Amino acid sequence: MNRKHILTLVLISLIAYSIGYSQEQVLYKQIDTTKLFMEIYYPETVNTAKEYPAIVFYFGGGWNGGSIKQFEPHAKYFSRRGMISILVDYRVKTRQQTTPFESLKDAKSAIRYIRENADKFHIDTSKIVAAGGSAGGHLAAATALIDDYNENTDNMAISCIPNSLVLFNPVIDNGPGGYGYDRIGDAYKSFSPLHNIKSGTPPTILFLGTSDNLIPVETAKYYQKAMEKVKSKFELHLYEGQGHGFFNYNNFEYYKKTVSEADDFLQSLGYLNKEPIIEIE
Repeated sequence: MNRKHILTLVLISLIAYSIGYSQEQVLYKQIDTTKLFMEIYYPETVNTAKEYPAIVFYFGGGWNGGSIKQFEPHAKYFSRRGMISILVDYRVKTRQQTTPFESLKDAKSAIRYIRENADKFHIDTSKIVAAGGSAGGHLAAATALIDDYNENTDNMAISCIPNSLVLFNPVIDNGPGGYGYDRIGDAYKSFSPLHNIKSGTPPTILFLGTSDNLIPVETAKYYQKAMEKVKSKFELHLYEGQGHGFFNYNNFEYYKKTVSEADDFLQSLGYLNKEPIIEIE
C-alpha cells in the first residue's frame, strides 16, 4: 500500500468512525473532596466533522437522593437516535448533606461544562436539551429560568441556559403550598421555575399524570398559561390516572409513550429527523 492510500485511510477514519464504546465517564466538577461525574452516551457512529444535538438528564429524588441510572434507558434511546445523551450526577442531601441550592448549582455547572467542552464531545451548542424528572425536572427548568445559585468557581461567561426542555412530572412550583417550600422558604421567589417564567424561556414539553400526588394538574396548566403569555412554545401532555414517576422504565407502556412524544417534540424543533426510526426498548 503506497503512502497516498495510507493517508486517505487515515483521513477517512478521522472524519467518520465508530466511537468504540457506548459511554464515557467524565469528571465535570469537584468541590473539596466531592467529585461529580457525568456519563456520556454517543451515537454508534460519530462523524467528527459534525456537531450533534445533546440531551442532558437530571435524576429525581427530592434533592435528597436518586441515581443517574434513572434515565439510562432514555439516554440509550436518544443516543441511538443521533443525540449525545448525558446523565448528570449532582449533590444531594443523603450523600453530601447538601440543600436544594447546591443541587441547582451543580445542574448549572454541568451545562456550562458541556458548553465549554462542546468541541471535544461534538455537541451543537445551539441544540442542548435539559431534561429531568421530579426534582430533576426542577433542575432542568431552573437552569433555563433561575439567575441565582451559581457556583463561584464557574465561568460565568458561559451560559447555563439550555435551548429546550423536556420535563417529566417536574417540581415547578416551590412557593407556599408547592413542593419543597418547607426547605426553600421565601427563597422560592428566586428558585421556583413557575415564579420566574419570562420572555425567551426555551421551548418546553411537560409530562404529568392526572393522579400525581405531588404536582397538581392545575399547577401544570398555570405553567402553560404563563408560557403562552410570554409566547414560548409549550406542550402539556396529561396521562389519565397516572401517578408520580409514571414515566420511568419500569412502567414500560408510559415510558414508551413519553419517550415517543419527546422524540416528536424534538423533531418539531429540528433537533431530530424522522429517520431512522428506532424501536423504543
